[in-house]
Amino acid sequence: MRKVRVQDAVGLKLCHDITKVVPGQFKGPAFKRDHVIREEDIEELLNLGKEHIYVWEDNVDEIHEDDAAIRIAKAVKGKNLCYTETQEGKTSLLASVRGLLKIKSSLLFEVNSVEDVTVTSLPNNFQVEVEQKVAAARIVPLVTQEKNIQKVEDLCVLHGPIFNVEPYQKLKVGIVITGSEVYKGRIKDKFGPVIKKKMEFFEAEILGQEFCMDDIGYIEEKILNFKEKGADLIIVTGGMSVDPDDLTPGAIRNTGAKVITYGVPAQPGNMFMMAYLDGIPVLGVPGAATYFKTTVLDTVLPRIFIGEVLTKNDFIAMGEGGLCSQCQMCQYPNCYFGR
Repeated sequence: MRKVRVQDAVGLKLCHDITKVVPGQFKGPAFKRDHVIREEDIEELLNLGKEHIYVWEDNVDEIHEDDAAIRIAKAVKGKNLCYTETQEGKTSLLASVRGLLKIKSSLLFEVNSVEDVTVTSLPNNFQVEVEQKVAAARIVPLVTQEKNIQKVEDLCVLHGPIFNVEPYQKLKVGIVITGSEVYKGRIKDKFGPVIKKKMEFFEAEILGQEFCMDDIGYIEEKILNFKEKGADLIIVTGGMSVDPDDLTPGAIRNTGAKVITYGVPAQPGNMFMMAYLDGIPVLGVPGAATYFKTTVLDTVLPRIFIGEVLTKNDFIAMGEGGLCSQCQMCQYPNCYFGR
């Protein structure tokens, strides 16, 4: 790479994109890599503040920013991701399926510790759609040493790729609505429509919805019935607080399910319960889900629908970032909640 005065650069090739910024209107390449400088380009280059440009000269130990970005992208890219062509020295990773972004955070830290290398991404456990940008890679200078890119590649060979998108699975779901006041028709069910709408997002098959009076044995029976029907997920709503008529936690325990957590350091949805009944997730959903658009339930469902088995530590980790700001216009999942 050689530095040349723009007035002396006519006939030479640019070795990198030159960016033009018009505040509030445009940001992009005014000149692309390999553009051959013409006499009429000099004035525009000077207007962009470029009195000198770089032209490429081969050096076996140096990697151009575009080539480096592609090699980094290939190294860090895992399942269900593709990378874009470079622009202004950057390449992006795009999701090829709907699902959940999973990141090896410690490996990302290690890769970003390599000289000149920068890789940035959405947070771990972020819900993504097809063709959504999930990560980007570039080097800081125009060129870097071959050994730096080789180190990134070696790390990802040793530990596997940093990024994967796990697709949502088609699950069969049973819904149990508790509460004698609903069962006896004293009030209208508010939970069913909320849960069904959330299931539609994941294209789940709903096996049925059962209403239960506040009777621990009756609730237990309905849970076990859905297990026998082949449910992949059982959601039990209401009855999750400390009132004497709130019996859902006891009913879930009585089925023989292994309770992972009852109570989560996140709000809203503190009183959430998760258990596994012979490998089937059973969720106890508190009443907050009928009032708030987003609760703990919404942070857990995507992980269940990719087949992830959650542990107590997964819920403990929700304490940081677990306090919803309850924005006037909810932006979830495009926010920090539950990350």
